[in-house]
Amino acid sequence: MMDAADMQDPLYAAEVWLAEGRGVALATVIETWGSAPRPVGSHLAIDSDGNFMGSVSGGCVEGAVISEAGEVIATGEPRILEFGVADETTWRVGLSCGGRIRVALERLG
Repeated sequence: MMDAADMQDPLYAAEVWLAEGRGVALATVIETWGSAPRPVGSHLAIDSDGNFMGSVSGGCVEGAVISEAGEVIATGEPRILEFGVADETTWRVGLSCGGRIRVALERLG
């Protein structure tokens, strides 16, 4: 029986979406440095329609992860994404908190 906690769990959402025949990617925070908004092990599930549940950071970072998820679902090629405040990312997607995170993104199913 599904309870309220299940309805907020990105892993449960991914399982349901797979059972419905949707393409699904899972993003997982695998490493953090300094101040990071979400701890290692945090998940974001994304389906092939762009629906998502969970969180790996917030704001622009999650938008970038969701965007990359479409390609990961289509190709099956996993990716490691890194976000932080650095010279090459300052004007793109970064973390305003000054930390850095590394996120693994993989297709499920």
